[in-house]
Amino acid sequence: MSIQETAPDHRAAGQTIEVAGENLEFRQLVIHDAAPTGAQISRAAGFTPAQQAVVLQFLPDGGLEDIAPSQIVDLNAGRQFIVVETDRLFFLTINGERFEWPSRMISGAVVRRLGKVPPEDELLLTRIDEPDRVIAPRDLVDLGKGGIESFVSRKPSWKLNVQGVVLTLHQPTIVVKQALLDAGFDPTKGWQIFLIVKGEPKRAVGLDFTVDLRTPGIEKLRLTPTGVHNGEAAATPRRHFDLLEVDEKHLDSLGLFWETVIDGTCRWLLIHNYQVPPGYAPRMVMLALLIPPTYPTAQIDMFYTSPKLTLTSGRPIDRTQVAATICGTPFNGWSRHRGPPAPWNPATDNVITHLALVESAIAKEVGQ
Repeated sequence: MSIQETAPDHRAAGQTIEVAGENLEFRQLVIHDAAPTGAQISRAAGFTPAQQAVVLQFLPDGGLEDIAPSQIVDLNAGRQFIVVETDRLFFLTINGERFEWPSRMISGAVVRRLGKVPPEDELLLTRIDEPDRVIAPRDLVDLGKGGIESFVSRKPSWKLNVQGVVLTLHQPTIVVKQALLDAGFDPTKGWQIFLIVKGEPKRAVGLDFTVDLRTPGIEKLRLTPTGVHNGEAAATPRRHFDLLEVDEKHLDSLGLFWETVIDGTCRWLLIHNYQVPPGYAPRMVMLALLIPPTYPTAQIDMFYTSPKLTLTSGRPIDRTQVAATICGTPFNGWSRHRGPPAPWNPATDNVITHLALVESAIAKEVGQ
């Protein structure tokens, strides 16, 4: 029986429709009926009645409607159809919208087409109690495991550590100058800027260099003062006394500009442009540690900053009222001391471990 004979009352000039299989690759067909049935659509696609193919019509809102064999199709509601031989339908959601699918397996590319996911967006399969799974176009997802698989799309993001400040970016590239501005650093201060890539030597870059975050192994941008900054740091650091070799190597490995100065009877370690986390004003200070003459036998205690650190929330910081003047510059001291459970141990404690105490004490005040 021909298509025309199936519904003679609806004979009309050729109607163009588009039909696809599971791959959603559409081909054009001509059907000579203004109001065909689901069975006619199936037959035009090349299926016999015995195959009992499923016919799904794409609706204007992007949804899919299951068309029964005897159901008359309104071509004004959509001329694209998926026709697949199957014995059941499977369900999935894409960004909260429910879809029917005639195959147990579905590829990432097909999910994107169904959900009209922009090519620049990531596609993820949501999971409970584990990270969501990123679905590539050629990845296959089994819809028959039980439950309804849910897909979501989102703008891709990349992270860049700029001297301890982690930026979340929605573009894969960023110019170094903009990265410094976004991280709260003044690019006019004359920084030495190094791009740190895992497994590679550090690379000096300029303000106009573009960082491509799609490059494997990118870890951070490290900033080091190059000269005089706000009258704080001389181009040649002062070394009035030596620290332990392990301390000096550690400070140098961090790319910090540091000095040791003697002011009166006090020996000070000064670390310039010390970065503090968001929640403080200012975001950068000079950090000072008082180094006892018999260090490391005698412990390092407390720490000092210039200028004084305040919380952007306005909340006062407890036990930060100690004042000191170092080479004519006023500093503000934090009374943070080691407790009995972890006393100073000359064999294992040093500037490195005390800087860990400093970092912890500062982070604690902003909930980190």
